[in-house]
Amino acid sequence: MKVKTFYDDATATFTHIVVDESTSKCAVIDSVLDYDHFSGMVKTDSANQVIAYIKENKLSNEWILESHIHADHITASKYLQTHIGGKTAMGVGIKDVLKIWVPMFDDTDVTPVTGEQFDVLLDEGDEIKIGNITLTTWLTPGHTPACASYYCSESNAIFVGDTIFAPHIGTARCDFPGGSASDLFKTIQRFYSLPDETNIYLCHDYPKDGNEPLVNITVGEQKKMNVQIHPNTKYEEYVAKREARDATLSVPKLLFPSLQTNLRLGDFGVKSDNGMQYIKIPINAL
Repeated sequence: MKVKTFYDDATATFTHIVVDESTSKCAVIDSVLDYDHFSGMVKTDSANQVIAYIKENKLSNEWILESHIHADHITASKYLQTHIGGKTAMGVGIKDVLKIWVPMFDDTDVTPVTGEQFDVLLDEGDEIKIGNITLTTWLTPGHTPACASYYCSESNAIFVGDTIFAPHIGTARCDFPGGSASDLFKTIQRFYSLPDETNIYLCHDYPKDGNEPLVNITVGEQKKMNVQIHPNTKYEEYVAKREARDATLSVPKLLFPSLQTNLRLGDFGVKSDNGMQYIKIPINAL
């Protein structure tokens, strides 16, 4: 297994391309569509880097995977699928997220609450084949009910989305609707049960000026250095610390644009009679 990672500076997001070098098959995890919140302009520069890498290396894309419905960037899943193919997929917990958010945006006519807009909804233990590589789906809720991680036992690697971050940050926030610090504690314990040499591929990093973003870190390193949760951290201690921290956090600036479009894999929806597409911002909804 080879992993090629692209970092999007604007959203501090990693997009991972998982490659089986023996068959030239690949999968894309957590893509990014460039969206300027102030102008409403959309670009595809980040996604085009992924497309170029896959085409230049003569790879055949099998999957476009989401770790969850992101609240801080818009996915490029739909755009990528038109250029490199592959099935779109994410955890089956998306159904719970759809039930929470679609009514708030009042767009049940364009966003199915069944999850049928995704080609595949993955349950616990479902396997994703990328040539001769197998990724096993772990349902890892806490940050959101829909969070899923993708584990490759042969390569000692797991792609964890927004669950655990670089050690100096800790873990993901749990204050979005459906989030649960209790669930995230259990998820982190599951990660910590993996061999210490297992590589954790992150979804975000926020490096200080001049530092390179941290793409991956071992389970053993997390156990030693994570500021929020060690193997001996008590459940009550973690939940109290996580909930106290969450109470101080601002709403992500791209929350409404991201959720609204990511529930449709980055599709901005049907055009109005004037040919324009719009993002709804619910007032006093949170």
